[in-house]
Amino acid sequence: MAQFKWYFEDMVVGETRQVGTRTVTEAEILAFATEFDPQPFHVDQAAAEQSIYGGIIASGWHTCSMMMRVMVDNFLKDAASLGSPGVDEVRWLKPVRAGDTLSISTTATSATPSTSKPDRGVIATEWRAINQRGELVATVKGMGMFARRQHA
Repeated sequence: MAQFKWYFEDMVVGETRQVGTRTVTEAEILAFATEFDPQPFHVDQAAAEQSIYGGIIASGWHTCSMMMRVMVDNFLKDAASLGSPGVDEVRWLKPVRAGDTLSISTTATSATPSTSKPDRGVIATEWRAINQRGELVATVKGMGMFARRQHA
């Protein structure tokens, strides 16, 4: 197994890591929504202006995808990640618009060593995306499996 910077034992419950940022462009919003979530307020400027949002907004799924990209680029690629058994909750709290810069953080909320597979454990986390105005725009609560250092 490769050597990583972070293993299960390195995840401290209650610790928040600032992971990185991503600025969203209109082209990205339109491309993602056209392919995966072509609701009018994501892809049609005139319809979006008449919607409750007053303009084009990113799909919530796009927001989650951007959060995931930041997590992989700035944390998970250097961690002994074994994937995820799932996500428990996703919340889209504020619209994300072209030009917004999202700051992504993750907080470990619990750490459970596996009893049946001692080479790994599960870390429950909450990811948060905050825009450049300090507004919380999205949260994701889920789990990640990580290899344990003593078994690497």
